Amino acid sequence: MTSNLFTPITLRGTTIPNRIWMAPMCQYSADDTGPATGAPNDWHLQHYGSRAAGGPGLILVEATAIAPEGRISPMDLGIWNDTQVEAHRRITAFMRGQGVVPGIQIAHAGRKAATDGLGRSRGTLSADDGGWDVVGPSPIAFDGDHAVPHELTVAEIQGVVTAFAEAAKRALAAGYEVVEVHGAHGYLVHEFLSPVANHRDDAYGGDFERRARLPLEIADAVRAAVGEQVPVLFRLSATDWIEPEGWTADQTVRLAALLREHGVDLVDVSTGGNLPDAVIPSGPGYQVPFAERIRRETGMPTAAVGIITEVQQAEKIIADGGADAVLLGRELLRNPYWPRQAAHELGEEHPLPRQYRRAERKPA
Repeated sequence: MTSNLFTPITLRGTTIPNRIWMAPMCQYSADDTGPATGAPNDWHLQHYGSRAAGGPGLILVEATAIAPEGRISPMDLGIWNDTQVEAHRRITAFMRGQGVVPGIQIAHAGRKAATDGLGRSRGTLSADDGGWDVVGPSPIAFDGDHAVPHELTVAEIQGVVTAFAEAAKRALAAGYEVVEVHGAHGYLVHEFLSPVANHRDDAYGGDFERRARLPLEIADAVRAAVGEQVPVLFRLSATDWIEPEGWTADQTVRLAALLREHGVDLVDVSTGGNLPDAVIPSGPGYQVPFAERIRRETGMPTAAVGIITEVQQAEKIIADGGADAVLLGRELLRNPYWPRQAAHELGEEHPLPRQYRRAERKPA
């Protein structure tokens, strides 16, 4: 009998061979000068290539900026020009060669842009250190170390929506088969959603419906850009962890239902990131209840992420209806072959790449 983790799932025109997916994790390793700025390089090829050989069903490439000013750091990946597209193609080709569905997360960092992704300094970088002017829904800094963002005009907001659509088109040209919109972790889309960061009084701020306008417009634009057969995912932070003042679980459920109506196929459920001092009660599987609630109350498929490290833990999440897939992050950094080891533990056939077949172990 097939285990839950190794049961395929079909989203639109794409069948993903198992429910173990790689979460998007920034590498802060792209070139930051010259014509190759934002393009993946040899580090990204070996990083994603080794995880692809490990056998997840889907790999979501790290937050990839839709515009230069949307990068979290100067060393972030981008997909705003054709040079970047060409560099992504060798990564997607390798993934497909390993039987993995290639996906990408497209993103704009908003008020949390222009930082040192490697953690060598705090807050927004100066222009002399490679930084730039940051933007957001309102002129409210993330914290005392971050710059006050320029408040986007309505015309500039429409430019952001267009940039997401153009990035989605380039993602397909680069060979990606799944596109995820980053709407979590305190970056631009999350900033518009949360009353902590959004103090606007126009069509993009105020009540829930107006704060939800930008993500819905992005969902519509991305769906139109990729057509009807390509799965579109949306990552959300289910809570700011300061309810009721911030973005809440109840609002996330409402938004997930709307995203489903606007052509989104699955919500990738995380939490936090919008407040520097939020108290987050983390522990094994701590975000799964949010994914389960969205799935149960809206019918929207979900993926769960957050300290999922054990095979039986992951299997139970799927079996119990906690989520439709599990996203592994740090565990796949520690152990790229976790999916194949999971298959062995669950008695599943999941052959190694042919070059490694001499090391094959029979299922227990």
